[in-house]
Amino acid sequence: MVAIRIEFDGDEQYERLKKLKKHRGLRWKGLLLEGEKKVREDTPE
Repeated sequence: MVAIRIEFDGDEQYERLKKLKKHRGLRWKGLLLEGEKKVREDTPE
């Protein structure tokens, strides 16, 4: 298992992402993977 440490730019950014994570019913890993999926959809190869 690999562990990752995420540093946020401030409390506001952290709270915004934490709220989104909770709203979507995800854990931090799930939120990160959802973000990856969106980036791949929006980025042509």
